[in-house]
Amino acid sequence: MVLVLERIKNNGGAAAMEKLSSIKSQMIYEITDNSQGFYVCPVEPQSRSKMNIPSLTGNTKGDDALEKTFLDKALELNMLSLKGHRSVGRIRASLYNAVTIEDAQKLASFMKNFLEMHQL
Repeated sequence: MVLVLERIKNNGGAAAMEKLSSIKSQMIYEITDNSQGFYVCPVEPQSRSKMNIPSLTGNTKGDDALEKTFLDKALELNMLSLKGHRSVGRIRASLYNAVTIEDAQKLASFMKNFLEMHQL
């Protein structure tokens, strides 16, 4: 916790973290919104979070097998904790302050590659 707070302080404080949160979430939302329905965010754009981004994979109802493949492949790349809450399931990207721009770029790149490999 102390390391995260030091990082925030040393990198411009809360205002800088807000800007970084916007950049990170925009990367993920752009992939989702431009996926032609492969990734679907069930939250209206005006209500979307910059910290937690839920999505369905495969179509508007989600494809359980495809989501499992997504999570398994992400885990192979050391991307952890992308599984949604146990009561909701699906995919959830948590972009908290400790998550770097590079981490978000890695996830966005993975999502784009996964889309290209699995989109019908």
